[in-house]
Amino acid sequence: MMNTQELKNLAERLMATDKGLLAMDESTGTCNRRFKALGIPQTEEYRRKYRQMIVTTPHLEESISGAILFEETLHQQTDDGQSFLTILKEKDIIPGIKVDQGTIPLSFFPEETITEGLDGLNERMIGYYLMGLRFAKWRAVIHIDSALPTKTCIAANAFTLARYAAICQQAGIVPIVEPEVLMEGEHTLQTCAAVTQDVLKEVFNALYDQKVCLEGMILKPNMILPGLNCPDQSDIETIAQQTIRSFFKVVPAAVGGVAFLSGGQSPVLATERLNMMQLRYGPQLPWPLTFSFSRAIQQPALEIWKGNDKNVSAAQKALAHRAACNRAARRAEYHPSLEKVSSV
Repeated sequence: MMNTQELKNLAERLMATDKGLLAMDESTGTCNRRFKALGIPQTEEYRRKYRQMIVTTPHLEESISGAILFEETLHQQTDDGQSFLTILKEKDIIPGIKVDQGTIPLSFFPEETITEGLDGLNERMIGYYLMGLRFAKWRAVIHIDSALPTKTCIAANAFTLARYAAICQQAGIVPIVEPEVLMEGEHTLQTCAAVTQDVLKEVFNALYDQKVCLEGMILKPNMILPGLNCPDQSDIETIAQQTIRSFFKVVPAAVGGVAFLSGGQSPVLATERLNMMQLRYGPQLPWPLTFSFSRAIQQPALEIWKGNDKNVSAAQKALAHRAACNRAARRAEYHPSLEKVSSV
């Protein structure tokens, strides 16, 4: 039987004070694509070097409460033989794990996807808990188009998210539930708001049906944004308003926390939008609101590193600085002038 209080305590630690989560759980394919774009060799050794650069970054623990890892990372070590898991724990950064196995076309709905990974998940979760992992992540993907998403796609992904979450909690692991409505397309801000609300309603209905403890989970949603090709790219304040108002309608107050994905936003823009939400709505929020960014924290560091050991220190400074900017945004204290000053 799950220990509800333990799950609540873990969720509180992950959402603690002014920190956020670092998503460093890129699959091998995703990591290799980003390496290829920068001329970095696409090998396991260079992925190890890159993740070593991340986990050994000085001051990272000042801004990051938890790190989401990819399976490969669990068994990797530094040059001197220290496990990455040990380093994170020494920094008091809680290690988590991406457990979904990616998306495939949804049967009879070829333009939409369903996320795989439920088979054998019970056993995997038990093993992860014994390794010291205390939270997990599962991502569902929702596309917007003239006829998308369908109710079938939303319902199928909501069910798998809820089953995953229940399996996590049964094993003593806090689930991060990530229903991502993609930015790609020409849709308006209002369309994104309507679709995101429909998705979240279905997800929480499924979570209730599966008896998931809401206080012991974290929601990782998209911000409400116009499609990348929409002619009307809304200002930061409008996006903050639409996002928070949408969440007030459909996200229960009992949820342990909300940690935004960056979803392809530029690093600075993702920070500015989070800051505006805290600035305008912080005292009104029923749940802690923070970040769970991947590219929006890592990309500047990756572009500096480029696979060269000589660039590690400069890349780590960029990584810690980007994390610190998002920490400031969570406090509603971010200002563009911070971009000109290293935080390390």
